[in-house]
Amino acid sequence: MLVKWVRENRMASGILTVFRLWLGYTWVTSGWEKLTGGFATMGFFKGALAKAAGDHPAVQGWWASFLEGVAMPNAKLFDFLIPWAEFLVGIALIAGLFTTFAALMGIMMNYAFLFSGTTSINPQLVLIATFILIAGRNAGYFGLDYYAMPLIDKWMHKEHKIRFTGPKSKAS
Repeated sequence: MLVKWVRENRMASGILTVFRLWLGYTWVTSGWEKLTGGFATMGFFKGALAKAAGDHPAVQGWWASFLEGVAMPNAKLFDFLIPWAEFLVGIALIAGLFTTFAALMGIMMNYAFLFSGTTSINPQLVLIATFILIAGRNAGYFGLDYYAMPLIDKWMHKEHKIRFTGPKSKAS
């Protein structure tokens, strides 16, 4: 019942718009600070690895292995990707364009930060983004998705014979 309301009700869409705008603003400001103020991931990675030691590590061994084997050798790439990803996710959420995809990408970044032992505001961002994901298209109703998604549906159905509106009836 709650899921149906979040996915279909215009009042829910309005409430989600407020949350979406706040979430987008949070991502934009975080990304912009990193883009304009300089950003280096190596210190963050080293701090996360330090949290992987001891009797009750905040960072699990598998994630520490990823940081050590993949992230640290490619720190310059992450120095570029993280600020731009944060900034672009924020812009997409504010504009209400590809809203659910932007929320999903935001959740993925939040989990990467959580896996690295940094709690901060990340749990709240995950919670709000989860409601946006559950709402699907309704979360972007008061945004550019209102115009973009029907065009994408039309193109997908026409060009690729993909149908998102449900299964075809036996009569069709």
